[in-house]
Amino acid sequence: MNELKVIDLSTVLAGPSVGTFFAELGAEVIKIEHPLFPDVTRSWKLPTEDKSSSISAYFSSVNYGKSYISLDLSKEEDHAEFIGHIKNADILISNFKKGDDQKLNIQTSFLHSINPQLIIGKISGFGEESDRVAYDLILQAETGFMSMNGTKDSGPVKMPVALIDVLAGHQLKEGLLLALLDRHLTGKGSEVSVSLYDTAICSLANQASNYLMTGHVAQRIGSLHPNIAPYGELFQTKDGLTITFAIGSDKHFEKLVSTLDIPELAKDSRFIHNQQRIEHRTILAEILQSSIRSCESKELLSKLHAQQVPCAEVKTMDMVFSHQEASSLILSEEINQIKTRRVRTTAFTIKHD
Repeated sequence: MNELKVIDLSTVLAGPSVGTFFAELGAEVIKIEHPLFPDVTRSWKLPTEDKSSSISAYFSSVNYGKSYISLDLSKEEDHAEFIGHIKNADILISNFKKGDDQKLNIQTSFLHSINPQLIIGKISGFGEESDRVAYDLILQAETGFMSMNGTKDSGPVKMPVALIDVLAGHQLKEGLLLALLDRHLTGKGSEVSVSLYDTAICSLANQASNYLMTGHVAQRIGSLHPNIAPYGELFQTKDGLTITFAIGSDKHFEKLVSTLDIPELAKDSRFIHNQQRIEHRTILAEILQSSIRSCESKELLSKLHAQQVPCAEVKTMDMVFSHQEASSLILSEEINQIKTRRVRTTAFTIKHD
């Protein structure tokens, strides 16, 4: 995509992540910010970050490979400079509030009169007709995610990653890629719109179907899975590490209990099939923990991996990035003479024969 030119007017996470996606693929990406009110995430800093710095780790996470321009689109001269970029741009990304496009004279119809092939990507919180201010937390609260995240005792808990923003970014990427394909066939630009609300609802997946088909309202059960057991229970090993399993089939369960030297559990009427294991998951977890407590984590995980049993150690962030597999996905660059690092937004690879 080296020939693409992308104008990124968006701020915070979802929109900028899309700009970064195209930058990673080789596109020219120009991020335009208001000179007095730049992307607010420049100021979203940890207490340990340099207070005088013009960037933050949060900002860096979704801004990579871009050039930066300050323009106030309400000023005639700056607006004219913006239009100059639009004339030969392929994609425009924005997440303005309702009515701002008219206020700044950047309506879709006007921009297409300047560049009929322009593809315009828009992100909103609750749809283009709503003027509600939307942050990821608000969407997690209003679309059921917080209500089912956490434990019975914790109360509703937000996810530690702005996942609704991340997923909205993916939705917009998919729409823009389809729009690029359509433009290749028709020669015409288009508008692609994504709302955080629709993204969140569309991401409820199996939890939505559990309700829509059975009336089951998801409850806070920590890392447990409502349809599978053992899945998400946490176990302590002899060397004090925490491990977990995702036992998706009876065959997985047979291999697990065999490795733990308790093969009789696979024939126990309480645990013989998944539905029985869900019904008796508490006593099952206690029995498994009794055996796991005498196992060294590395040895146990190695045996289970060899038998294709889904299992893992629960790792902290420093443990994650100590592995080559994760560190190979880090991208580094200097922004304003400051060294920045983030993980890639593109996890796929493309191979040609």
